[in-house]
Amino acid sequence: MTLKRPDTLAVFTEWAGERYGDLPALRHKRDDGAWTPVSYERLRATVRETGQGLIALGVAPGDRVAILSETRVEWTYAHFAVLAAGAVVVPVYPTAGEEELAWVLGDSGASVVLVEDAAQGARVAGVRGRLPALRHVVELTGLHGTGSPDALLARAAAVRPADGAAIVYTSGTTGPPKGVRLTHGNLGAVQDATLPLIEGGPGDRTYLYLPLAHLLAQLIQFSTLLYGGELCYFGGRIENVVTELAEAQPTHLPSVPRLFEKVHSMAQAFGATPEQVREALGGRLRWALTGAAPIAPETLEFLAECGVQVFEGYGMTESGGVISLNHPGAVRYGTVGRPVAGCEVRIAGDGEVLARGPMVAAGEVADDGWLHTGDLGALDEDGFLTITGRKKDLIITSSGKNLSPAEVELLIERAPVVSHAVMAGDRRPYPVALITVDADAVRGLDADAVRALVQDAVDAANARVSRPARIRAFTVLEEDFSVADGVLTPTLKVRRKAVLERYAAEIDKLYAR
Repeated sequence: MTLKRPDTLAVFTEWAGERYGDLPALRHKRDDGAWTPVSYERLRATVRETGQGLIALGVAPGDRVAILSETRVEWTYAHFAVLAAGAVVVPVYPTAGEEELAWVLGDSGASVVLVEDAAQGARVAGVRGRLPALRHVVELTGLHGTGSPDALLARAAAVRPADGAAIVYTSGTTGPPKGVRLTHGNLGAVQDATLPLIEGGPGDRTYLYLPLAHLLAQLIQFSTLLYGGELCYFGGRIENVVTELAEAQPTHLPSVPRLFEKVHSMAQAFGATPEQVREALGGRLRWALTGAAPIAPETLEFLAECGVQVFEGYGMTESGGVISLNHPGAVRYGTVGRPVAGCEVRIAGDGEVLARGPMVAAGEVADDGWLHTGDLGALDEDGFLTITGRKKDLIITSSGKNLSPAEVELLIERAPVVSHAVMAGDRRPYPVALITVDADAVRGLDADAVRALVQDAVDAANARVSRPARIRAFTVLEEDFSVADGVLTPTLKVRRKAVLERYAAEIDKLYAR
């Protein structure tokens, strides 16, 4: 679709309010369970009130304002208000531990933290002594400026594409989070590249359960409202997502692969028909997006049979969130699509994926003019990109064989019984695996039956990889990985280093057999 977007996100809600007026922009659940719509005009008015409240607090252009909250409608109000005030948003995961919280707030130099509730405010108070730049901690619902919005509108109009819009912290799979500085121009370039591929418009609805602290969720927020769609927020409990999908009846759904894999495995377990699966997802879902981790082609094929196209993409915070994307008319399962418009990709001599374009953060570009992603990949003859692993994850066995664990891990995880597989074997004679199982898929089965199913999954994976990469031994862990235990990021990516450290004793036992 061709749509002239505003030059910066600072004036976004003014632009959208004028363009879409009384159309529904947001939808959220009240405490009584009823869904409440919010019009574009009401969104504009609330952003004005919140932005005036920020100015009254003393927030100046360029100041860093952190948001510490679950995904909810007030997050969106605050986000656009911070940008309208000329300030820079610092998203913080609500699940962040004390050290991560202190690090992000301190490293960013946040002067104001907007928190979801008193409990989150107390967490900030606990580390405030380490935050010399912090002046105010305010609940999201506590910002209500009054009077004329002229000062706010003047600030918003003064923002330029080169000005900072966000400092987004990476998920830190190997170390402390790194702040990536993104401008209004970076984020605008992402919209220019992706909006024509989304196929959305007024009357469409996007269900959002991903954490808004993650860049992908923010980009979906922008694109949905840019084309006049409605953003529907989940009710706050992740276990209710599938139930809420049936209620919300979205047309668009961004998600990590795990949700789609769960739907696939449950449908197989209960013998659900494609029509039943489609109805369970609300009956209107036609466009879904997944990324952050690989997804099995079999899952994509199954959902397509159910009338739900799931498009796999690839990006990173440093690239503004996107590098490549499968999209209607250009889909190849097993790949992450072609590079989006404006983004150039090449493969370095060592197999690393390099990218450049207007969406890439300037501070992340190397001396050679390219973003070095740290991912290994290949471009096929039609320009589709395949990601084969991370450079830093390469395993070198004691015999000198270089192995990329991602391939065999994904093959094992294709089995409905398996939730996660992590290969180990660096400086060891052969690779082994730590495996967790899906609780629903193994309910009612004894340990021997579970192990037999996992053995089948490992055997099937081994049959498709080279001899040195085959898993020679594995253990089934008693509990699945979780964000709470520190081995998954908030977007459910495995923290490989944390897993290998946490289960070092189990790995040693596999080599002692």
